[in-house]
Amino acid sequence: MTTKAKGKKAKRAQSDTSGKTEPRVIRKYPNRRLYDTVESRYVTLADVRRLVIERVDFVVLDRKTQQDITRNILLQVIAEQEGTGGEALMSRDFLSQVIRSYGTGLQDFVGRYLDESIKHFAREQRELRDKFKNVVGLDPLESVTNLAQKNYQRWKALQEEVFSRLPGPWSRSDKE
Repeated sequence: MTTKAKGKKAKRAQSDTSGKTEPRVIRKYPNRRLYDTVESRYVTLADVRRLVIERVDFVVLDRKTQQDITRNILLQVIAEQEGTGGEALMSRDFLSQVIRSYGTGLQDFVGRYLDESIKHFAREQRELRDKFKNVVGLDPLESVTNLAQKNYQRWKALQEEVFSRLPGPWSRSDKE
């Protein structure tokens, strides 16, 4: 079967007879590579993170066993984000407490509590943004994003002007 035919087959498999779409399937091969059956290409953890951010429903299946390993891959995405050298979202103490919760009678309770807490936080954040937008008429996140983009464009234009006026090796000529 050709790659193109496999891609079409995967896309057909994405919707059932009731018109509902099934989750996008990503396969993990023994060589530890991830293959997106919809896009017909290998993907990275950064691509998986993008799918999460874009709220794309997906499942990661082990190619050999067909076992659902989505949680494991999501944990890898979190580990990569936590280890990038920036400010961590989860403190060392928080992670230690989570580890201590495993194997206790509280494991299920702690999991549900954390899940509900993050959902509540997201809901409150969304409501606050909506209230702010209704009162002020602007979405604060969108406003900050637009301001950052404008500042970047201004900085870029200023930088180009400075470099165009510099003599010698620092100037940007049309030859480049």
